[in-house]
Amino acid sequence: MAPPVVRRVVAAVLDGEAAGQASISVTFLRSPSMRALNRRTFGHDRPTDVIAFRLPHDGIVTGDVYVCPSVARQSARAHRIPEREELIRLVVHGTLHVLGHDHPSGVGRLKSRMWQRQERYVRELTGSTGE
Repeated sequence: MAPPVVRRVVAAVLDGEAAGQASISVTFLRSPSMRALNRRTFGHDRPTDVIAFRLPHDGIVTGDVYVCPSVARQSARAHRIPEREELIRLVVHGTLHVLGHDHPSGVGRLKSRMWQRQERYVRELTGSTGE
């Protein structure tokens, strides 16, 4: 995903959440690097689609979002959606986590307020109907 698109997605979420001043980096990792990050951070020895960290900083929202395009590609195929849409979803998801939003694990996450918020941004950013 091109840097201008990534900046636009992050900015849309920050604006929509009235986050104020923020500094969020988005890094795209290959599968082996994401697997290593997931193992070090959460003890899961597999690549995952997105990992986000909110970093302590006085007065400004700061965080890092890591996205794995190869995992996103697999998920997009499985859900029969465009890869670009899934990548946007992951950047939105990570940005919401940096802003302090969270969701339960498992199937409950699909009904969570964070998930609903995420999907609203994805629809706005992609023009998809969500169907």
